[in-house]
Amino acid sequence: MTKSVKVSVVIPCFNHGEFLPEAVASVVAAKRDDVELIVVDDGSTDERTRTGMGRLGKQGITVIRQGNQGLAAARNAGILASKGDYIFPLDADNRLRPAYIEHAMRILDGNPQVGVVYGDAEYIGARAGLWHVGPFDRNRLLQWNYIDACAVYRRSIWEQNGGYDGTMPVQGLEDWDFWLGALEHGWQFAYVPEVLFDYRVAKESMITRARPFVPQIEKFVAMKHGVLYRQAWLQLANERESVKATARNLSRLLKSRFRQKFQRDGKRV
Repeated sequence: MTKSVKVSVVIPCFNHGEFLPEAVASVVAAKRDDVELIVVDDGSTDERTRTGMGRLGKQGITVIRQGNQGLAAARNAGILASKGDYIFPLDADNRLRPAYIEHAMRILDGNPQVGVVYGDAEYIGARAGLWHVGPFDRNRLLQWNYIDACAVYRRSIWEQNGGYDGTMPVQGLEDWDFWLGALEHGWQFAYVPEVLFDYRVAKESMITRARPFVPQIEKFVAMKHGVLYRQAWLQLANERESVKATARNLSRLLKSRFRQKFQRDGKRV
């Protein structure tokens, strides 16, 4: 008897036919019947990708074809068609490590307060080495995105966020906005200190193309998540005031101790 779908792996693809078979094979290698795979062809124009999509369909893999609408719309289309309780976006040029799904399901099933599970990666392509992401740090996430889109999260987060926002000034950082939305709704992030996926570095990538638009992106994020940033600022201000108050109290205590000591010493003379 086939198990119900627990995790939906969604691979958006635009002209990445060269790498797509590796991404798909990495999911198939997990050999789980509670994991579904959905590939979204976001209006690919090169023949290699279009032909590859046809082969995937013949293999029984769900393939959604649409005109080119961008990464956010492609992910949303795949998730909308998915059935899993947990969503796992995988870029078409990256590769999944089987342990990722195991860790994610164990953590999410056992911790209702945790909404997102992420881990470390190994660079492939134009760069080699390990990407040590590190434990969750809210202030770090507020400053810039450091958690890749390749993370497992609850479907309810996607629903609460209204999907990925395609109205950002430039495509490529929708995941930063998405994680901030999860944070706003009170979800916790769980970090697994283990290499869980392979991250391909290209000379010309979507993130590289987004760099000239950093000021516009930061403004967009600050405006959309203003309440979250205000709460963080107020907490920081309160913490600073608490430190100042502690320092004042400590100063008073030390002065009092010194006075008492001098008074005792004066009596002994």
